[in-house]
Amino acid sequence: MSTGRYRFKVGTFECIAVSDGTHTYAPPTFPPPATFLFANAPREHLEQALREHDIQPEQWVEWVSPYICLVVNTGKHLVLVDTGSGGLDQNTGKLLQSLQAEGITPEDIDTVIITHGHPDHIGGNTDDEGRPVFPNARFFMGKGEWDFWTSEQAEIMLDEHVKEVLLMFARKNIPPIRHQLDLVDYEMEIVPGIRSIEAQGHTPGHMALAISSGNDQLLVVSDVVLHPIHVEQPGWCASVDLVHEQVVATRRRLLSRAAVEKALVHAFHFPFPGLGHVVQKGEKWKWQPIETIG
Repeated sequence: MSTGRYRFKVGTFECIAVSDGTHTYAPPTFPPPATFLFANAPREHLEQALREHDIQPEQWVEWVSPYICLVVNTGKHLVLVDTGSGGLDQNTGKLLQSLQAEGITPEDIDTVIITHGHPDHIGGNTDDEGRPVFPNARFFMGKGEWDFWTSEQAEIMLDEHVKEVLLMFARKNIPPIRHQLDLVDYEMEIVPGIRSIEAQGHTPGHMALAISSGNDQLLVVSDVVLHPIHVEQPGWCASVDLVHEQVVATRRRLLSRAAVEKALVHAFHFPFPGLGHVVQKGEKWKWQPIETIG
């Protein structure tokens, strides 16, 4: 399996998990990984959970996160979910290269769905000169998300240590697409077979997706969970989760849905290709990567 691209099907839809690269989260730019990802976790429980995932707490000094976008060819539309991080650092901004390897040009994409306005999901909207990278696409973004990033809400609500970079990316990559942009409500069909799902908490207008074809369903959860441990411990929130109570409620609702419906799940930051299933484990859940299924 290529580390940059992974093809799979949802019914008749041809899908590709597409790597935008990886980003390293470590001090001094970010808190230590355990604090960054599990800010409110009880220390003794967290250390046990980390060891169960073959992570030695005292040695975990950096988290190397995949950035995994998604291409869905419905037969009528060529859809891209999130645009990656652009030039966040030397290890990111690989989306166009990965698309090209699949024979896809930016002009081929007719629909771009933005799950939320963080840099790693919008950084590929524009090029170095501020021009839209996908000139023929209609962009779709939650109305609440657009309102947050284009008003004073973000300035007021964001933590000081991340505010500067988040606002810089938002101001560069969101306004230039406004003439190509449709604002969507939750539970709305964006294109046939792809519906928006309310997934607030990580950001005020965060959006998940239900992609359905035939009897198959793919649940795109984006940043509802950042690490497989969040599936097992939905109450442990990351430092970048804006409203913790909403994050926890959203996780429980979507994880329960994924387990009950036995849907394939795609998570943006999970180990490549970010695909797997959520299985019930007592009163909680466990992540089962697609490679281990069957």
